[in-house]
Amino acid sequence: MALTVGIDVGGTFTDFALMDDRTGALRLGKVLTSADDPSRAVLAGLRTLLAEGGFDARDLAHAVHATTIATNTVIQRKGLPTALLTTEGFRDVLLIGRQRRFELYDNSIGKPRPIVPRELCFEVPERLMWDGSVRRPLDEDAVRTAALAIRASGAAGLGICFLHSYANPAHERRARDIVREVAPEVLVSISSEVSPVYREYERASTTVLNAYVMPVVSAYIGRIEDGLAEMGRRRSLYIMQSNGGIASGDYVRRHPIRIIESGPAAGVLTAARYAEAAGTSNLISFDMGGTTAKVCLIENGRPGMTETFEVDMINLKPNSGIPMNIPAIDLVEIGAGGGSIARAEMGGIKVGPISAGSSPGPICYGLGGREPTVTDANLVLGYLNPDYFLGGTMALDLDAARAGIMERVATPLGMTLEEAAWGIYEVVSTQMAQAARAVSIGKGRDPRHFALIPFGGAGPLHGAELARQLGCGRVVFPKGAGVETAIGLLMADPAFDVARTSILALKPENLPRINELLAGLAADTGRELDACGVDGERHLVASCDMRFVGQGYELTVELPAGPYRAEDAETIRQAFLRTYAATYGERAFDPKAPIEGVLWRMAASIRTPRLTHPDLPADGTGAGAGVALKGRRPAYFRDRRRAEPCDVYDRYLLPAGARFTGPAIVEERESTIVLPPGAAAQVDAKGNLVVDFGG
Repeated sequence: MALTVGIDVGGTFTDFALMDDRTGALRLGKVLTSADDPSRAVLAGLRTLLAEGGFDARDLAHAVHATTIATNTVIQRKGLPTALLTTEGFRDVLLIGRQRRFELYDNSIGKPRPIVPRELCFEVPERLMWDGSVRRPLDEDAVRTAALAIRASGAAGLGICFLHSYANPAHERRARDIVREVAPEVLVSISSEVSPVYREYERASTTVLNAYVMPVVSAYIGRIEDGLAEMGRRRSLYIMQSNGGIASGDYVRRHPIRIIESGPAAGVLTAARYAEAAGTSNLISFDMGGTTAKVCLIENGRPGMTETFEVDMINLKPNSGIPMNIPAIDLVEIGAGGGSIARAEMGGIKVGPISAGSSPGPICYGLGGREPTVTDANLVLGYLNPDYFLGGTMALDLDAARAGIMERVATPLGMTLEEAAWGIYEVVSTQMAQAARAVSIGKGRDPRHFALIPFGGAGPLHGAELARQLGCGRVVFPKGAGVETAIGLLMADPAFDVARTSILALKPENLPRINELLAGLAADTGRELDACGVDGERHLVASCDMRFVGQGYELTVELPAGPYRAEDAETIRQAFLRTYAATYGERAFDPKAPIEGVLWRMAASIRTPRLTHPDLPADGTGAGAGVALKGRRPAYFRDRRRAEPCDVYDRYLLPAGARFTGPAIVEERESTIVLPPGAAAQVDAKGNLVVDFGG
């Protein structure tokens, strides 16, 4: 067993990267996603890739998978009916939510539609106090009555969230046992396991989302594992989590909410590895596929992390989506991809967020699509080669794309065909620039000081234009950019994050309790790492959300290695004061004020060997980029406002050190790079294309 495969499922394409662990050799693949059941494309594409390489499935040691199935289930509301069981008096916690408004002065805005309708919210008598003490015992008969009603409702999932259960899970565990006795077919999630932290609304929201996606994700993983078993492999499947670490299929079945940002996380971690090629550790990761575009800021080589984020947001506005308490890479995702549908609307061009996906797909695919898309525009502009899409395995219909754009966009707006196609290209690029500004300027960072790393099937087509709009001076197009997320999965480590609320004053007498709490969290992560069955060096990082006593919100502070002695209380105190001063200023606090820890965290991972691309052979001919020149074809560029002949290069033939300038097009099987006039490109030793813009 010497093969590892990374599989990334997108809304339009499913990408593969197969690595021979003995030699480091890579084979890449890309197939259309099977929209009705993505597992079909996963298994069919894997069989094809293995056969092309002359491999047997029994040689497959690990399959590492990134999927959007959880995200799509929530956004499209395709999950099965789900119920909530909560403490008496708290039935409307999901409906009430928070008072925060994403548009302060707009009285017409509404709240996100809850995953669980009010008629499926049930309450039972019980009450725990903040310290875990029992004020009112659980009414087990009421739980049985509620379980019968839940069963009769046809709900497939159930989230149980009792008040203060993070401090004492006994009532939730007993309620789960009763529900399993009465309604064994219902899949149950309890908040003390899914999100054992305080703040009731966010914890309840996270728990019901876990229950909502659990039937769909569990069935999906089962289909892939069954398919691998039929191919001769068992229990070799790992899934990428939102925090950038991989987990076993069994863990994801229990915690499917942890993969809500599965695919985007893998891509960001891969982009962070190109700091050397970019000449800076400050990067903007830009992943554009067929359905969505994902943007993330990477500072000092590390992507930002968040412990609470929202899904199904409206226009990227905070507090407009459904909140979740799970650790995740901090990124922005918008409905802008190669399959995004373009149309004439109110005298202008609108693009997305609706996508043609893989079925029926863009008009040029010839699969029944009738709405023009970004891919159709790229084809009309001359950027895509109709005879070399997916390496020539899929022909594109240029005439149909022209007719569709002319009919739906150009004619209604009184434009020429080229103007309409360029308008589509520029509008979608502008939308992605807005997302990039949200993660850069929106956080007080100047994108002009960052290098851009574009990847995904459509990212290289739009990377240079996005860099122009942001003012980025350098762009790095990674080797294998079209399937970069799948390649990144080959480099993923098992990683788990756990947290628990326990409000403890930072005093020497509380350090034994803190040691006990952190030891328990370390044991929890250790069990999950053991279940992965992966060897390697283990790393543990403890942190705590701390605040001055009396405050309502906290700051996360990384803790020194324990266990702690009495004198360590002052060390931890000083770490908090430094974090507070860096956030709010040196004079924003009383350094003698009492401090308390609220939420205790443990992050654990196993470091595995890193995939490295071998150096390209040296150019012994002296021909440079000329050896890779395929020919010329007309392409439309913004500055010229017309189509003119443009050099086309075969990326696989470009030697290390090759230099050329735009306008140029660089083709590979999985993606196409578009370089505008004035762009200066150079191939580095690893095969990455590094592009600089003058001025």
